[in-house]
Amino acid sequence: MNIVTGSTTALITPFKNGKLDEQAFAALIKRQINNGINAVCPVGTTGESATLTYDEDRRCMEIAVEICRGTQTKVLAGAGSNSTAEAIQAAKVAQECGVDAIFSVAPYYNKPSQEGLYLHYKAIAESVPDMPFMLYNVPGRTVVDISADTVIRLFDDVKNIYGIKEATGSLERTIELLSRRPELKVFSGDDAIDYPILANGGAGITSVTSNLMPDLKSQLVRLALSGDFVAAKALNDKLYPLNKVMFCESNPIPIKAAMYIAGLIDTLEYRLPLTPPSIESMKKIEAVMKNYEIKGL
Repeated sequence: MNIVTGSTTALITPFKNGKLDEQAFAALIKRQINNGINAVCPVGTTGESATLTYDEDRRCMEIAVEICRGTQTKVLAGAGSNSTAEAIQAAKVAQECGVDAIFSVAPYYNKPSQEGLYLHYKAIAESVPDMPFMLYNVPGRTVVDISADTVIRLFDDVKNIYGIKEATGSLERTIELLSRRPELKVFSGDDAIDYPILANGGAGITSVTSNLMPDLKSQLVRLALSGDFVAAKALNDKLYPLNKVMFCESNPIPIKAAMYIAGLIDTLEYRLPLTPPSIESMKKIEAVMKNYEIKGL
């Protein structure tokens, strides 16, 4: 099984006149490739997957696979839903599109038990048994936490579940998981703590900030995974103000605004119920961005 690790970017989805901007999306992926990112992540939660149509989901994955073909950059696609049947369908579509691996957000709103989470993920992963599969735990958005016991049970029982994107904000959770299963691939899902997770045995990151700064984020991961923790920490510290302001409002509102300010997307459009940031937030984002050199397309 050819798993995905290292630096990965939770891609935004650019819109133009209410529709997917395919040309802009392709250009953003090329920029990620050119700046050393190991994998791009289309149609994740940062990509506003909750409000994309099924056809848009498929098209985003097709574009990502097409642009990454023949490069060193892989495609780690989102395939999640609070309906297990829908998540299975999404996983099968991802496989049809030719992605390299899948990550699946915990089912939101339903508030399933740990047994429900176990059966949910087991069913999705086993529907695409040859596809490397990652869990995605983000309780702040889903109101459910995939416990360490459930993660380990899934890792032990389902052959293609190889890792988890951990966005609990808890270093202790990463330490617990890796102390019990050192071979589990734990990804940082919180930009601010990429360095400490990598330093404690994490295998990669899935970053929001790397939409804007793929060069520094990919460098941070390379340094940490090669054991140069001093240089990796210095980069993590340098990026902290930017990581912080990217969550001054609900993700992906600030990162999309930053991409627009930097001239990386032509239009600043969201899908309702998401709206553009407040004037105050926009000023905060602009002020922090002035301290960084942002590479263009």
